[in-house]
Amino acid sequence: MDIKQLRYFRAVAEEGQVTKAAKKLHMAQPPLSQQMKMIEEELQLKLFDREGRTLKLTNAGEVLYKKAGKILNELEETLVEVKETSEGLTGTLYLGSTKSCFSALTERLTKLRQDYPKLTYQLREGDTFFLAECIKKREIEMAIVRLPLDVNEFEMIPLPSEPYVLVTPDSWNIFSPSQKEIEVETLQGLPLMLLHRISGTGQFELIVEECKKHGFEPDIICECPDPTMLLSLAAHGVGATIVPKSTLEAFSFAHIRSYELKNAGIKAESAIIWHKDRYLTKAARRLLDSFITSSGHPALS
Repeated sequence: MDIKQLRYFRAVAEEGQVTKAAKKLHMAQPPLSQQMKMIEEELQLKLFDREGRTLKLTNAGEVLYKKAGKILNELEETLVEVKETSEGLTGTLYLGSTKSCFSALTERLTKLRQDYPKLTYQLREGDTFFLAECIKKREIEMAIVRLPLDVNEFEMIPLPSEPYVLVTPDSWNIFSPSQKEIEVETLQGLPLMLLHRISGTGQFELIVEECKKHGFEPDIICECPDPTMLLSLAAHGVGATIVPKSTLEAFSFAHIRSYELKNAGIKAESAIIWHKDRYLTKAARRLLDSFITSSGHPALS
């Protein structure tokens, strides 16, 4: 088997049909069918079972599919690393950020753009669970996310923690206009709209547990992974929300008031993460340099 055959095999496995795979690979169907036959003959194993018009991987096929993916990914990373030894900082940087963390990225990207004008960017937005999955699938190299996060597969640089703030419609007039801080207990009975991840434990669970520690169950009327949607709802009088302080500062909304939670035992934590076992491009390393400098995190080798 060679690299080309592994690519052919994975295309057939992903498409479930030789015809579709051939179209994806821009080649004729008979040669692709012949390549699959040659691989099975070489291994003396059946890699596909036919179910109607669809090809399904056998157990042996599943093993080869996973191993072939690792080999092809390592080859791609090797070629990028070798190519970068003789080039300046060019190409595309693939990264992601939650909306609630994006303010930590803007100044750094501005500086990177000034220093390396030939560099381009592809940005992905989503919650922590979604962005972690994007890194695992190699769709992005790194992301700025909200903690907590299962970091078994990731390296990370923690970013400075920050307080949570309560955001209310300015029409409520439940607190003094000059008031800047409130106690957690004053949240009792307020209709709250909280950030909630697509999957896993996050800010929603932290805030609910904090309310319980102060002796009450929060009145939650809305759950959403997008802080700008919650801030917009607050601006229109639907309810109050709780977001990290920098999130409120990053987006401009009229008709709202904000108050820091002064006796909360939790703070908003964030980090920049990347996969432990992946090669980082020069562009990604330059971006990390700025975070390393300000955090005291050990420099990357």
